[in-house]
Order: sequence, then C-alpha cells, then structure tokens
Amino acid sequence: MMDGFGMPGGFGFGFGGLFMILWWVIIIVGILALVRWMSKSSGSDRSASSTSKSAMDILKERYARGEIDAQEYQKIKRELME
Repeated sequence: MMDGFGMPGGFGFGFGGLFMILWWVIIIVGILALVRWMSKSSGSDRSASSTSKSAMDILKERYARGEIDAQEYQKIKRELME
C-alpha cells in the first residue's frame, strides 16, 4: 500500500535522493575545478614574475627547447660568466 511518500512502505528517499546528492556533488566539484583553472590561468603571470629564474637557467631551457644552437649557447654562457 502507498503511504503517500512515493514508495510502497518506504520513505520515498531511495535512489532519487541519492542521485540528487550526487548531482550537487558534481556541480560543486565542477565549480571548484573551474575556479582553480581560472586562478591558474590568471595567476601564471604572477607566478612567473615571483619565481625568478637565473639567466643561466633560462639559457639552459632555451637550449633544451632548441631555440638556440650549441655555438650560440656557448657564446651566451661565456658572456654570462664574465
């Protein structure tokens, strides 16, 4: 017999309530992920300026990426050492 709560003999919470809780968890996690992503993308400029790299570190990175060749790397390295 139906007790007026949506399920025979039950409270009506069942899977509908679980899915509602799951839905809100997904919404909240999605908002948190979006906020983190937005703060990372806008904060990348600030973090780059606050984390200062030495000129030698930048030179090594440029050489590793292939932006400069070995000859130019050695030339700039000598200039930095002076």
